[in-house]
Amino acid sequence: MISNKSDFFNQVFQVVRLIPEGRVTSYGAIANYLGAKSSSRLVGYAMNASHAQKEYVPSHRVVNRNGQLTGKHHFATPYLMQDLLEKENIAVNKDTVVNFKNYFWDPCFEIIL
Repeated sequence: MISNKSDFFNQVFQVVRLIPEGRVTSYGAIANYLGAKSSSRLVGYAMNASHAQKEYVPSHRVVNRNGQLTGKHHFATPYLMQDLLEKENIAVNKDTVVNFKNYFWDPCFEIIL
């Protein structure tokens, strides 16, 4: 159970900052890692708020479970999310990461505590 939305958002931001350049993850993978498996929508809300953070949050690396750029409308321009991913050599076609599984970064397996 999430007791404090602000604390949860900060935890999300910390995880997203760990996603390596050239990799992507999903809202659900982050929620699962944080022990809130059914809170992927709340992770999405955190990504919407990430643009206002003092410390940079690479929110362009967070997509939906199918690799779709569902958060693209929260960026300054409609194509900025795709542009940022392509600068990291991640191909995007029709708002979907090409070969999503090859670029998927699962915090449950990638973050070593």
